[in-house]
Amino acid sequence: MENSNKPIIKHIPDYLDYCEVERGLSNKTQENYGRYLKKFSDWLIRTKKENLKPHELTPEDIWAYRLYLARFKDILSDKTLSKLTQNYYLIALRSLLSYFAAKDIISLPADKIQLPKDAKNEKTIKFLNLEQIEKLLLAPDINSYDGLRDRAILESLFSTGLRIAELVALNKEQFNNIENKEDLEITVIGKGKHPRTVYFSERCLGWLKKYLSTRNDEDKPLFINYRRRKDADSRLTSRSVERLVKRYATLSNVPFFTTPHTLRHSMATDLLNQGVDLRIIQEFLGHRNIATTQIYTHVTNKKLRDVHREFHSGKDLKD
Repeated sequence: MENSNKPIIKHIPDYLDYCEVERGLSNKTQENYGRYLKKFSDWLIRTKKENLKPHELTPEDIWAYRLYLARFKDILSDKTLSKLTQNYYLIALRSLLSYFAAKDIISLPADKIQLPKDAKNEKTIKFLNLEQIEKLLLAPDINSYDGLRDRAILESLFSTGLRIAELVALNKEQFNNIENKEDLEITVIGKGKHPRTVYFSERCLGWLKKYLSTRNDEDKPLFINYRRRKDADSRLTSRSVERLVKRYATLSNVPFFTTPHTLRHSMATDLLNQGVDLRIIQEFLGHRNIATTQIYTHVTNKKLRDVHREFHSGKDLKD
């Protein structure tokens, strides 16, 4: 371990590169971490500590930053930061400290940043019910190449629970000889470069077959950008997938918050509502920690209460 002569602010771009190359985080996650750490950079500049080096960061600085987040108020909206949002900023900073440790740079240990326990109670999972899912899936015009591809994308996201980075990384060769298959399982490289198995339903494979039947090219990616420049990479980007999901959410009049990750949440919630064990859902989603999967359990509380009332109310017992 050694001291760094470079200010913390100048380490942040290196940290974001580290997130991409060594941690395998999606573009969206990197973008969020960059945005969260910008607030920390702004605070350092605001407090005239822009030249603060990693080994000079103190617990007092962390406390002062936490107070800043707690008292922050947006000038335009006059809104403060929720405890959950404050948590995101602190998680990003804690991740930066973990990066320093990984690179043998002396700084505060990441566990010096404690997260408020009650903040996670504010977290809500946004998902679509099956009626909304159906509206979204029916939105693309399947008579066009783009629309048929987009239908296959939407079906794949809901069928498998794939993260967006995992989806766009799929290659056409992984789906060779699927013509006579009713379902399919393939291995993808998930978050943190950990391999996991994902499962494509018969319905989803049907749409993938229709889409692939229109592909007469030699391009490697499964999902390609038909409107790319001739010299550009044919692989559809994460940003393009985010945009097309948003567009179809608007066309189908489903909630505005719908993103590719919403379909992942919807798949997990549907499985949970069908009575699938949480440990199995953990495997489907590729969560390394069961605590991550447990965020879905609160959405079924009402259903559990209704089941309890119907089947365990004691109504057949004598008073």
